[in-house]
Amino acid sequence: MDTLNLRHVASPAVRDLIHLVNLPDFDRAHQQIDHLGGCTEPVRLLGQTTTIDTATGEVLRSYNTADEPTGSLLTSCGNRRASRCPACSRVYAADTFQLIRAGLTGGKSVPNTVRTHPRVFATLTAPSFGPVHNRPTDASGVLRPCRCGKRHEAADALLGTPLDPKTYDYPGAVLFNAHAGALWARFTIYLRREIAARLGLTQKAARAVLRVSFAKVAEYQKRGLVHFHAVIRLDGPDGSTQLPPPSATVTMLADAIRAAAARVSVTVVSDAIGERELLWGQQLDVREIAAFGTEAELTDHAVAAYVAKYATKSADSSGALDRALFCRPCQGRGMTLTRHGTPLQCTACTGTGQARPLARLAVERHVRQMIRTCWELGTRPEFAELKLWKWAHMLGFRGHFSTKSRCYSVTLGALRDNRRAWRTEQARAHTGLPDLDPSTTLVIGHWAYHGSGYSPGAELLAAAVWHRREVERQFTAEGGC
Repeated sequence: MDTLNLRHVASPAVRDLIHLVNLPDFDRAHQQIDHLGGCTEPVRLLGQTTTIDTATGEVLRSYNTADEPTGSLLTSCGNRRASRCPACSRVYAADTFQLIRAGLTGGKSVPNTVRTHPRVFATLTAPSFGPVHNRPTDASGVLRPCRCGKRHEAADALLGTPLDPKTYDYPGAVLFNAHAGALWARFTIYLRREIAARLGLTQKAARAVLRVSFAKVAEYQKRGLVHFHAVIRLDGPDGSTQLPPPSATVTMLADAIRAAAARVSVTVVSDAIGERELLWGQQLDVREIAAFGTEAELTDHAVAAYVAKYATKSADSSGALDRALFCRPCQGRGMTLTRHGTPLQCTACTGTGQARPLARLAVERHVRQMIRTCWELGTRPEFAELKLWKWAHMLGFRGHFSTKSRCYSVTLGALRDNRRAWRTEQARAHTGLPDLDPSTTLVIGHWAYHGSGYSPGAELLAAAVWHRREVERQFTAEGGC
């Protein structure tokens, strides 16, 4: 088939791919896409850099995006959500795994002796806001009927939804999500107090001999409520390089966690819903973390992999949305936006208080009501600082999904800096530049944002790159060589 006929039958993406392949510097364009590893929505940059030897004034290297085949430089989006960018979320999960594991076994500037410190894996859950469909089991693990009388399958869409939506406490559920970060902050305060009391010390004296280090991630339950998985470790006063006192045992730490969680509360007062006391749920799980290689199920390696897995998930895992619903041009106070080609109007701008666009969202009824409740409470002056209209797609939760204390282990920023330095060295070796002395090397650059995403043809190439790497990963995981 000749090119003329192909133009009439091929899709726009295929035509754009043909145009891209026929560029004189297609190899460079393909190299950029391949370098991103299948990133779904890269950032396009315009600009240039010049590397100068300040001792001699010699220009060692110059780069300008105008010399690129497509006129711009592609960089990865870096989105941690697997629903938004599987490729970048894998990198984020890998970094989180390294961060968590370093705090359990050492490495990445953390001494190996840290594995001898008392450490537990704790899960703090949300309380009940009304009975929901679930899969209860008896003492032997046999599945029992739900309260509705059915034995639900594991993939049943009803799981986590209220048995009676009319009596379910939706305002309480949304406010719990919105205050989950505050509940965690108070939990860490009470935990330090409980530990000090068990050591028979004042809080000031306890800080002089012991430090509480932690790393946590948030996970959405089926019912749309967040709970926290946390690695909690006891160190000496200077952090991971020191052991805590002998009296600071795993048993003492577990008891202190349970007592601290029971003390935490946040009181919310509103004319619309009255006074609410937000608490942690009764289902609190605290287990000791065993060393890797033991027969225990909960090893440091398993915990690191588990935490990394949930670090890349968001509200979409509970059937909600992974993009904001508020109107960005006016920050929720006007205009309209489009989601997957469907016009949505911001309820904060119409002044009606009616969540008319919510009926068009492809979500379950329970999730839609959570979002509607966020919109309705977000219009109340007493909840203005929660910005519930902004975080409606997250069902009210506005905290970070992955956080850690200062001395737990290496930071994500340090891991990214190391990866950036490695790539810079690889690029230097590829261009044939000599080893550069940082004290006499000056890099002058100017960059501007040009847009995001691929052209239709480049998107096909990116999908092929992702598919190829997924096949390679599966082959390696199955024992291929």
